[in-house]
Amino acid sequence: MESLNVRQEIISTACDFNVSGISAGTSGNLSARHENGFLITPSGFAYNDLKPDDIILCDLKGIVLSGELIPSSEWPFHAAIYAAHKDVNAIVHVHSPYATGLACTRKPIPAFHYMVAVAGGDSIPCADYATFGTDEISKNIVAVLTERKACLLANHGTVAVGNSISSAYRLANEVEALAKQYCISMQLGGPVMLDDAEMEANIEKFNRYGKQNIDE
Repeated sequence: MESLNVRQEIISTACDFNVSGISAGTSGNLSARHENGFLITPSGFAYNDLKPDDIILCDLKGIVLSGELIPSSEWPFHAAIYAAHKDVNAIVHVHSPYATGLACTRKPIPAFHYMVAVAGGDSIPCADYATFGTDEISKNIVAVLTERKACLLANHGTVAVGNSISSAYRLANEVEALAKQYCISMQLGGPVMLDDAEMEANIEKFNRYGKQNIDE
């Protein structure tokens, strides 16, 4: 039952890619950690046509454990992230318009707004370019996610991670909003950057954000 619920959440989230405009057509992919592997969307399959059995279960070497379809061509970086970060339970990859546009300049999102800290640091880095689906792009992504929960991919898109599908998807949307705001501020003459001390304070606040102290 747990696997079915996760599969259904993957499908509903993927379907929202097109509805929200955060990723067009069959672009992007998402996955959720499952036992010793992960569940991931299939390659080039229309999200609205997905059924629970269409979600592929792979191990961390990319071996298909269940499912008849081919897993996303970008499964290698999902596997690499799960192997490197035991606290990551879900990964969302999208080609959102503003973040992707910024990624095509190969520049990070700097400390122009305190919400940049939601991704875990004083900037949202841009991973070096490599062909999609290769070991090289997997290494580039893992390298910049060492102390971050999200990054841009040069000439490509965005990756966001979280402890759940919903948290990873919220972060992907936040990165897109920040990218849009940053682009607007650049058009208005460039933002005034927050200093290191202020960003450290914001990072610490986000480490505690949303954690309710409720006695059970």
